Amino acid sequence: MDSNLPDTENIAQMSFEQAMEALRQLVSTLERGDASLEDSIKAYERGALLKAHCEAKLKEANAKIEMISQKADGSIQAEPFDR
Repeated sequence: MDSNLPDTENIAQMSFEQAMEALRQLVSTLERGDASLEDSIKAYERGALLKAHCEAKLKEANAKIEMISQKADGSIQAEPFDR
């Protein structure tokens, strides 16, 4: 386990895909049990930050999704997509 884990600022610069891959790697390392207790705790904390970052990226993407529809008069309109 790398003791020089990226800080919050580095995580904030990650794309969704980069953060998900980093999270997968952390989970894999923790599942193998290769890390010391201290490194496992650091990894868990980093994982929580990565998870929050991914959730924020998904929320941001969801807010950008719009439903495009055609009005009766033939004009096109875009409105927020509601689930």
